[in-house]
Amino acid sequence: MRKRLFELIEASRGEDRASSIYDGFMIVLIVISLVPLAVKGEHPTLVVIDKVCACIFALDYLARLVTADYKYKSASVLSFVRYPFSFMALVDLLSILPSFTAINGSFKVLRLMRMFRALRILRVFKMARYSRSVQIIGRVFRRSKDALLAVGTFALVYVLVSALVILNLEPDSFDSFFEAVYWATVSLTTVGYGDIYPVTTTGRVFTMLSAAFGIAIVALPSGIITAGYMAELAKDQKEDEEKSAPVLQPTVVRGMWKEEETE
Repeated sequence: MRKRLFELIEASRGEDRASSIYDGFMIVLIVISLVPLAVKGEHPTLVVIDKVCACIFALDYLARLVTADYKYKSASVLSFVRYPFSFMALVDLLSILPSFTAINGSFKVLRLMRMFRALRILRVFKMARYSRSVQIIGRVFRRSKDALLAVGTFALVYVLVSALVILNLEPDSFDSFFEAVYWATVSLTTVGYGDIYPVTTTGRVFTMLSAAFGIAIVALPSGIITAGYMAELAKDQKEDEEKSAPVLQPTVVRGMWKEEETE
């Protein structure tokens, strides 16, 4: 029974219809649970929605806890100790706890969590567990982390150097190095809010060059992620085709080998 429960709550790859329905239900529930965060104050209907969602999320958390040995493929008791400290388990817990103050006023200690109401936004990360596309993107980031880290480091260095240059070119336009870093960041991303800007010709020429290089720097991680995503899609498609392909078994017919299809 616990094994079937584990198969149900884990992300489905399409073979298990019940698991696919559960995934879809949880995604819809996560979206609904975020609605109260978009409204200031506490409307009675929204409070009820948050209570119901929090209870379902708590049951999901408990179900994952009692099936932790299947997740880690180990019958050891350490599996049940290890799971609560995993990243997704912590996300689940932090997104649920703030709602318990609304479920029962007797939770005196948990009333302190009211200040962490915004922690419920962590429920967005729960979608990664139920969406296959989000899981693919996660794998892309993990496999491309070295390239992305290199690009990120280059961008950070570029921002700091640009900030130092503009601070010395435009000492009257920037009151601090932080303002120069802020300007360099919005220039790098080509956002250009216009609240801080150079006034000299030299400063403006440097700004144009900075924005031009910023386009190239921003485009680098986009290309890396896109290439990685397409590679992951191709890999998943190949795995699905291999699983659905019929198995060929050799049989002997009148002294000759013949391949027979078996489902």
